Amino acid sequence: MAKVLGSWSGMRKYLEKEMLAESLSGRVRYNCTTYTGMDGCKIFEVVLDDKVHKQFSYETVQSYFLRTGLIQPVDSKFNSPFEYWGGLWKTLKAVPVSERTEYTDEEFCMALAEYRNREIAFSLSAVDPIQKMFAVLDRRVGKRTLTKIKDEWDSEPGWLKQVLDFRLSAERME
Repeated sequence: MAKVLGSWSGMRKYLEKEMLAESLSGRVRYNCTTYTGMDGCKIFEVVLDDKVHKQFSYETVQSYFLRTGLIQPVDSKFNSPFEYWGGLWKTLKAVPVSERTEYTDEEFCMALAEYRNREIAFSLSAVDPIQKMFAVLDRRVGKRTLTKIKDEWDSEPGWLKQVLDFRLSAERME
């Protein structure tokens, strides 16, 4: 993450203090956890009103692939880490971000880098749902734009529609 985005504390400040819509102040939090033995992998979380809304990690993607049958286990028990993680890399390459509902920590970081380096309109219309999430929570996106995109987002993942509804609800409360 450091190569792409800088420090996590700086990114968190950027997302929660500098770019977050005023109506969401104190209601959206981003977490990053690293566990010993995870080979540098992280778990990113988006927290809405003190409830974890979405996690981004290799584990959530692998569980999703197994649950949906995109990866078939050799048998009901995994005898080694290789057996558990064996099909992940091939499946990640075969199933693009736009066609699934779970994402890795690296995909989170890459989407955040894209969001930071592009115009907000680009992120709102991006193929990557993670970029769209950052844009929907952004202070530069107004109520009219939010209402317009709600009508156009029928095919977006449910978790992303919930983020949009959360933002729209916050805007109405002001």
